[in-house]
Amino acid sequence: MIAFPNCKINLGLHVTGKRADGYHDLETVFYPVPLCDALEIIPSTDAKSHFRLSGVELPPGGKNLCEKAWELLAAQYDIAPAAMHLHKAIPAGAGLGGGSADATFTLRMLNDLFGLQLTRDQLLSLAAQLGSDCSFFIHNIPCFATGRGEILSPLPLSLKGYTLLLVKPHIHIGTAEAFAGITPRKPTHHIPDIVAMPPEEWTGLLTNDFEPGIFSRHPVLAQIKSQLYQMGAVYAAMSGSGATVFGLFAGSVNQRDPFPGCFVWSGMLG
Repeated sequence: MIAFPNCKINLGLHVTGKRADGYHDLETVFYPVPLCDALEIIPSTDAKSHFRLSGVELPPGGKNLCEKAWELLAAQYDIAPAAMHLHKAIPAGAGLGGGSADATFTLRMLNDLFGLQLTRDQLLSLAAQLGSDCSFFIHNIPCFATGRGEILSPLPLSLKGYTLLLVKPHIHIGTAEAFAGITPRKPTHHIPDIVAMPPEEWTGLLTNDFEPGIFSRHPVLAQIKSQLYQMGAVYAAMSGSGATVFGLFAGSVNQRDPFPGCFVWSGMLG
């Protein structure tokens, strides 16, 4: 069984409060992006589960989220060991949710492979245990997200016909760094109201609370955002807590390699 876990971008991101459990309450819109990993899962030929990784390198240490997804299901349901091969194309630590997508697609594939017949609500609950934005990849359509990112409301939002350009320099931004200096606040503008307008009207209204602090520590990200606008983007912003900056273009975009040393991807949105 083979699937292609896709990533996402955040359209706006507000940190609205600090929770008693140590997490923060957020407001954002997740939008699916057709930059994909490749994941193959088959029943194991022995009594052990196996995981193999290829493609983009991941930071060392710890189990992959695909392995954790199998363990989560195996703890609650009678499933056999599985052999998994993940080929990474989505960069890690990019604010694109690549690891969350891999984990959630693993849940979905294991559900099908072993005939568990789990409902969408059951899969959403399991996904939320793996990561704050994992539940989005059960829906995998534009959604307004609140809570830790797991409370999702589908939106009638389409960016079909726009070209997306993703740019990620070789920077890793940890959670502690991302939240340093953040003061939770209620947003001035409601994100779903903003994204209901044409993207050409988003600049100045659709904001990411992480940008000021992270841009001050990593000026190259601010430079990339400015360069995307100079190239003709109708809207540009950082996705999540970084380190990817994206630009939306009303038509095709001529990159001409303006971002040396960075991971760059472009594609038409559907």
